[in-house]
Amino acid sequence: MNPRTISTLSRRQAPGGRQTRGFAIVSAIFLLVILAALAAFLVRISTQQQIGASADVQGIRAYQAARAGVEWGLFQHLRNNACAASSSFTPGGNLAGFTVTVQCQGAVSNDENGTTLTIRRIVATACNQPDSGNCPNNTPGDNYIEREVAVVAGR
Repeated sequence: MNPRTISTLSRRQAPGGRQTRGFAIVSAIFLLVILAALAAFLVRISTQQQIGASADVQGIRAYQAARAGVEWGLFQHLRNNACAASSSFTPGGNLAGFTVTVQCQGAVSNDENGTTLTIRRIVATACNQPDSGNCPNNTPGDNYIEREVAVVAGR
């Protein structure tokens, strides 16, 4: 065999006599780009799920802090016969990142068969970004969590 025949056999030719080269590298790059886009999409979805789960946990903590505020307000109203118009506190333990503002509203007195009954609405708002030490915050930042619990009690 002569050298010209060997070189002709080692190259592939497309119909019409044109040489084809590099088709595999284009396919490989295309597949890499598609796989990279898919990986980026999956990372984004996973991150959003983690943020959502964290917000759920914070929401539950805020709700528990607001419940603690309502219970504090009920204690003040029912046991101490005193309920301030508005007061704030920071609970401890697992709720330490929240501030709770408790408001006692509408002291209405009723005569119930010779017994005077004082009815109040107690509202507790818990948030993780208080405004001047009080909740709610009218201009919150990112990841702001707020929950409000209200009860009506008579004494």
